[in-house]
Amino acid sequence: MQNTVNIQAPSSIVMVRPHQFVSNPQTMADNAFQVPLKQAQSAQAAYDEITAAITALQNSGIEVHVYEDKGTSTPDSVFPNNWFSTHHNGLIISYPMYAENRRLEYRQDIIDFLQNHYNYEQFVDLRHYTFEDKFLEGTGSIVFDHQQKLAYAVQSKRTDPELLDIVCKHLGYQAVVFNASDEKNIPVYHTNVLMCLASDYVMIGMDMVDTADQARLYNHFNQAGLTVIELSNQQIHQFCGNAIELQSDTGSVLALSRTAYNALNQEQRSTIAKYSTLLPLDVPTIEAAGGSVRCMIAGVHY
Repeated sequence: MQNTVNIQAPSSIVMVRPHQFVSNPQTMADNAFQVPLKQAQSAQAAYDEITAAITALQNSGIEVHVYEDKGTSTPDSVFPNNWFSTHHNGLIISYPMYAENRRLEYRQDIIDFLQNHYNYEQFVDLRHYTFEDKFLEGTGSIVFDHQQKLAYAVQSKRTDPELLDIVCKHLGYQAVVFNASDEKNIPVYHTNVLMCLASDYVMIGMDMVDTADQARLYNHFNQAGLTVIELSNQQIHQFCGNAIELQSDTGSVLALSRTAYNALNQEQRSTIAKYSTLLPLDVPTIEAAGGSVRCMIAGVHY
């Protein structure tokens, strides 16, 4: 596939297909989106869901690099966006993960392929910061605005500000750190469940953002010329914020779950449709593990 250049939306992605999927007990405590699953029921369902999602993405003109995970020690391997990110300046970054079993998701074969196939020249490995109890979980912790060179991040124990600054220095980006919590006053654990930033619009659960931080975010969005689509708390819980803009040869595609698509109202869908083709994917089993379509996709920016 010929790459259509879009600095915000990648045309190539990495996905990991799990063969032994189960909801991760080590992340249950602070992931309000997660529910327990029985492995016997969930493994085949998750495998089928991601297989169908891969096909739908490929049929929409997205290049998908698929990796299999047949192990039993990495229950969240379906969410590769947390342990690495790629960047237009020829950089790959690997991240220190909060849950111990998530640190096992790192795969040298994926890094080697990306470096060889896309000619990434730099590799920054931040994983050793786990020994200092400092964590940063990739594009779960950080929502990048590559056009404006901004890195949005909700403060949480999974998002260390010092490590965020290190990433920003490597990229020449500015960090935009803010606080957010749900209606039960539970802090939002990952920025990418709260907001999705695309080339021309941003979807965000602004009611969850601390009042003191809201004006600053609006100002950044206005300066970037983004259309703001506000999501309700209920829509955030239906994974409406956990979407990702991708780029096909025919234009922008917004990949999101069927759960999220159904939770959007008609006005919101119409606004998105001005800029992107909506691509709903059925992933209810995977969503029970606490992540949705955005978490399943690691973009390849080059």
